[in-house]
Amino acid sequence: MEIPRDYNAATDLIGRNLGAGRDAKIAYIDDTGSCTYAQLAERVDRAANALRSLGIQREERIAIAMLDSADWVAVFLGAIKAGIVPVALNTLLTPADYEYQIKDSGAKALFVSDALLKNFSSIQIEHVVPHSQLKQLLEKQKSTADAAPTICDDMCFWLYSSGSTGKPKGTVHLHSHLILTAELYAKPVLGIRESDVVFSAAKLFFAYGLGNAMTFPLAVGATTVLMAERPTPDAVFKRLTEKKPTIFYGVPTLFAAMLASQNFPDRRNLALRVCTSAGEALPAEIGKRWTERTGTELLDGIGSTEMLHIFLSNYPGDVRPGTTGKPVPGYTLRLVDDQGNIVTKPGELGELQISGPTSAIMYWNQREKTKNTFQGPWTRSGDKYAMDDKGYFAYGGRSDDMLKVGGIYVSPAEVEAALVTHEAVLECAVVGHEDESKLTKPKAFVVLKPNFSGDEKLKAVLQQHVKDKLAPYKYPRWIEFLNELPKTATGKIQRFKLR
Repeated sequence: MEIPRDYNAATDLIGRNLGAGRDAKIAYIDDTGSCTYAQLAERVDRAANALRSLGIQREERIAIAMLDSADWVAVFLGAIKAGIVPVALNTLLTPADYEYQIKDSGAKALFVSDALLKNFSSIQIEHVVPHSQLKQLLEKQKSTADAAPTICDDMCFWLYSSGSTGKPKGTVHLHSHLILTAELYAKPVLGIRESDVVFSAAKLFFAYGLGNAMTFPLAVGATTVLMAERPTPDAVFKRLTEKKPTIFYGVPTLFAAMLASQNFPDRRNLALRVCTSAGEALPAEIGKRWTERTGTELLDGIGSTEMLHIFLSNYPGDVRPGTTGKPVPGYTLRLVDDQGNIVTKPGELGELQISGPTSAIMYWNQREKTKNTFQGPWTRSGDKYAMDDKGYFAYGGRSDDMLKVGGIYVSPAEVEAALVTHEAVLECAVVGHEDESKLTKPKAFVVLKPNFSGDEKLKAVLQQHVKDKLAPYKYPRWIEFLNELPKTATGKIQRFKLR
């Protein structure tokens, strides 16, 4: 796909819908109501003018720490239209985290939900706009705005990495990247269309959610349901049954919790035609059970903040449970061993590396990490994968999570996938732990379903369960029961905390 050199991402995403005559069509349904494409376009222009009225210049940054709403989209796209760079902040961080990201990004203004304002009380920033004051600010502005004369390779927006392996990194993306994810993944893989109603449990500040709930629907003129609250099973069920989305995007931990809930709705009350999972590898058992309960395929895929969205995915009509599928059009994948050699043998593990047109250009203020991750046309994922003789890729854990037990690699993901097939297990995570001889063996942290209690007898049962499914040396030598696993706001398990 050719992107014109003179190009503004916000102008494209909004303008294509007005040009197609969708002015009166509902673009967003959020917790406060709905807005049409024409109303969204006006809100975006007013936001661009508001930022300019605050004296913010092209390429300067603003921070957005708002719960999901149509206003979040308006501020984000308004900044882009004005040539200003929005930085999407995770809404579940600590004041110390926010202070780091505000300082690191050099943001000139903060747009923040009132409920989150207390987290920024000690942070110095030129302009703070609580969500409750945003409407008043926008009403003062002209209803039309000129777009900044940006080009496709201009810096467009930042996303901070989710922090599943340590301190977040400001990941810098270009104007061309948003629409490319829609053209390469959303249209050919999801088959998204104008008639769809979409709902993403992953929030807008997350790369996965940004595509799901902003880029993809705007690219085709679909309607999007947004939810400010945390995506608990009951909150998600409410939207699925009342708003009738046709596409639902979730993460494995949420799908597991939904399937374990007694309130799971009858499939006759759902309108789903396709669902996606990302963020972590989807255990085959969860995917199968989801399809049995809903009658819809669950497409497991993998993306990253660095690549902006999914580059490897199962396809409708070609779901291979326990795999992450095949490359998305426009992306080339390779596996590299520890010595830097290309892995060619089917079933052999290697680090997944990606070449594609949506790779971020750098981590802000982190030159060494930039050089380590972005290597010419290739972006290192840090994920271990194996490819079978049919071209399907199977997840083998993070590069830094892989265990060598008795000199043989053990994938924590493989042990986890075995554990979750037991009726007592809701979710789990496996990490390396040293025994008395300082040798690394698997240790499992397990969250049980309601009505199951963790005791020594159950530990032995779960260990035998893994031995029955996998090579015996892969079983977890220790099992610890937890009420919940430590996770990022986007649902990724923070394995470094467990280690």
